[in-house]
Amino acid sequence: MSHTDVERPDAGSSEVSAGEALLVEPSRLSPTRRALTTVLRSRELSIFLVLVAVVVLATSKNNSFLFSADGWRNFLLNPSILLLLAVGQAVVIITRNVDLSVGSVMALTAYLTGRLFIDQPGIPVVAVIAACLALGAVLGLVNGVLVAYGNVPALVITLGTLYIYRGIMLTWAGSDRINAGDLPSGFLSLGTQTFLTIPLLTIVAVVVLAAVGYYLHTARGGRELYAIGSDPDAAVLYGLSVRRRLLAAFVLSGALAGLAGALYTARYGTVSSNVGLGIELQAVAAAVIGGIAIFGGSGTVWGAAIGAFLLVTINRALPSLGIEDFWQRAVVGVLILGAIVLDRVLATRQARRLAESRDHA
Repeated sequence: MSHTDVERPDAGSSEVSAGEALLVEPSRLSPTRRALTTVLRSRELSIFLVLVAVVVLATSKNNSFLFSADGWRNFLLNPSILLLLAVGQAVVIITRNVDLSVGSVMALTAYLTGRLFIDQPGIPVVAVIAACLALGAVLGLVNGVLVAYGNVPALVITLGTLYIYRGIMLTWAGSDRINAGDLPSGFLSLGTQTFLTIPLLTIVAVVVLAAVGYYLHTARGGRELYAIGSDPDAAVLYGLSVRRRLLAAFVLSGALAGLAGALYTARYGTVSSNVGLGIELQAVAAAVIGGIAIFGGSGTVWGAAIGAFLLVTINRALPSLGIEDFWQRAVVGVLILGAIVLDRVLATRQARRLAESRDHA
């Protein structure tokens, strides 16, 4: 009997129940149809359609919103920094944690970028970016060690490091300000260059997104992150390296925040002490709106990326539609609440279906 065959009872035995068939029989759909069905039922598609609707509505009111050189460029470029933060945040949230320090980490590495170019004239751009990645990873490691080994909720730890890292930034920078004139033109060109009309920063963000998304979907370590988020206690009993995976998640989040800091400096050319204020909440919002379950264990970084695009596009589109600032913030709040409610409804429905299948088996 092949691995796709299922034994059937003889005529004298009772019929296989629907629950048993559901649990035993492999899918009869082709791989292509299975993939198409998964896409059509995904949360990511719903969020993408909302994004398309926002773009269409804004463009119908103002044609230059998208169909102009600056409109298309801004549509792709503006979310790139938030996208990097949202990807790192998504990985942490999947493990049933949160990283509120990413805005402060981004601020530190953005200022570090400027100081390196000022204090070390002629330093290679690659070396500066590597230094930002390393500093971000170290700061993320501090979060991970405190969470994994201190057994303190990540919300408390990262809220504390948010203020600590911000305090270090304020002490280091003081009233100093990095200006575009302090930075080499080759570095600043990273924030303006395009390839086939696509900004270079957007390409970098998408490459990072693809790498992290591929790892989460295919690698054993990526699947273990989902298992940890689904049930941390069961993951420990099963023998998974929970602490090591948590450390890796926070290190990745910190490293991506460090990269975001370097790219922020390239994008805007100026760095002051208020860089990144509040952006950690936007990163959490992008991940949640994009379908990452706030209780961990489900969601994709692809959804978080779409959530980042949606947030930035809404903030850019609503003023062009004449909507006041209060209602702009209210729309984002409604999206967050709606995403959380939908997540709980879907989780409850899935649990009920699994229970019914088990009972029928």
